[in-house]
Amino acid sequence: MPNDLASRLEPIVAEAVKAAGFDLDSFEVQQAGRRQLVKVVVDGDDGVGLDEVANVSRAVSAALDENEHVIASAYTLEVTSPGLDRPLTLRRHWRRAKFRLVKVTPAEGAAFIGRVGHAGEKSVRVLVDGEIRDVGYASVAKAVIEIEFKQPPAEDLKLLETDASALNAATTEPKEEPK
Repeated sequence: MPNDLASRLEPIVAEAVKAAGFDLDSFEVQQAGRRQLVKVVVDGDDGVGLDEVANVSRAVSAALDENEHVIASAYTLEVTSPGLDRPLTLRRHWRRAKFRLVKVTPAEGAAFIGRVGHAGEKSVRVLVDGEIRDVGYASVAKAVIEIEFKQPPAEDLKLLETDASALNAATTEPKEEPK
C-alpha cells in the first residue's frame, strides 16, 4: 500500500517542489502507526536554507491537502535537504558540487580524491594531484563529498576555471565548413 501510495503522491509532491523552485531529490512514504510518514528531500543549485525548507514544506502540505482523496489518511510531513553524505549519482549533484573535494570510487581501479570542475553530459572534470581527469559518470561506483575545514587552494580553483573556460570555448566555436 505505501509503495502504491508513494507512486500516486510523487507527481503531486514533485510539482509543488518544482513550483517552489527546487528539485525533488528523493521521496518516500512509510506507514507510521495509523499515520503515513511522507519524507521529501529537496535540493537546489544554491543549496536549501531553513527558510526555504519551511516554504517548500508549506507548498507540499498545501498540495497534499488539496489532494487529500489520494492520501486518504492522517500524515506527517518531513521536508529536508540532502546531507553531505549523499552520494553524487546525477549530473546535477556533480554540478552543484563544483569546486568541492570528493572521494571517487570507480567501478574499476583505486579510489581517489579530487576537486570537482565542469560537469558535462556524460562526464565530469576532476582535479586530482594537480592534473585534470575526465571521469565518466558510468565509471563511478560511488562518489561523496569530503568535508573541508579550510578554503580550497586558489591555484586549484583557477586551474578548474581555466579548464571550464577552455571547454566552453571548444564547444561554442563555429565549425569551419568544408570547401
